[in-house]
Amino acid sequence: MSGKSSSGRDGRYALGVAMVVAAGTCLSFGGLMVRFVEQADYWQIAFYRSIAFVATLLVYLLWRYGPGIGRAFLAIGRTGLLVALTFSAGSLLYLLAITLTTVANVVFILSAGPLLTAILARLLLGERVRAITWLAIATALGGISIMVAGALDAGRLAGNFAAFGAVSCFAIMVIALRRARAVDMVPATCLGGAIAGAVAALMVGGFVISAHDLLMSAVLGSGQLGMGFLLITLGTRYVPAAEVPLLALGEAVLAPVWVWLWVNEVPSGQTLLGGAVILLAVAVQACGGLRRQPAMAG
Repeated sequence: MSGKSSSGRDGRYALGVAMVVAAGTCLSFGGLMVRFVEQADYWQIAFYRSIAFVATLLVYLLWRYGPGIGRAFLAIGRTGLLVALTFSAGSLLYLLAITLTTVANVVFILSAGPLLTAILARLLLGERVRAITWLAIATALGGISIMVAGALDAGRLAGNFAAFGAVSCFAIMVIALRRARAVDMVPATCLGGAIAGAVAALMVGGFVISAHDLLMSAVLGSGQLGMGFLLITLGTRYVPAAEVPLLALGEAVLAPVWVWLWVNEVPSGQTLLGGAVILLAVAVQACGGLRRQPAMAG
């Protein structure tokens, strides 16, 4: 009996880890896709990205619920509304940060996500953060520091504040997802994309953009943001809140790799070293969590 319970817990945690790590991989394409945009401005990208995001999640929800999709949206409750609002604000602030400050600044500020989420999870959810998770968070922060050392620009305050706002929103979103993990919150995330799109529609100066920029915005919304946050929303049901942003830090490691491969910007030695340290932190957390699941079940 206990062996069956142990296997089930271990399997669900492993599935959650795989989802969150895959989410980080999807999200890592954001900087590259924005780099490929030729003329569209911030609000135009945000608008068309949101349309693609909502369409992607609606396809998933229709596949899962069919005619019952309306009930799935009604089931999210007030916690789901919090998820929607924090996602919409965080996604807009993240895109704004990328346009207002350096990628190094954004990556460095977003790296505070695991620490902030761990503190909130302890205070608001009562989830005990394990020693190995604190160690992995400290290691990851060290890796980020190595990656961006010398590239930070303290003068771009507006972009820095936007990045801090984004990481705060995403931390609260993860806490809300964990609190309501018995309920499917993909409809809430979808609603958040619709809210972001509505805000962008009110702010955009014009809706006409080139076919190329429309394609880049669609890829951002469907592949990068859509698949990324679909996997995070699902994976958070099985992974403690403090571990979610930590396991997704592959985004910071892979982002410069894609630019290297596609734009031929060769990363520095310290970028590669810092990335290796972050990957070590993610691996330590994932392996440590998998080894501990049977003991928890028993």
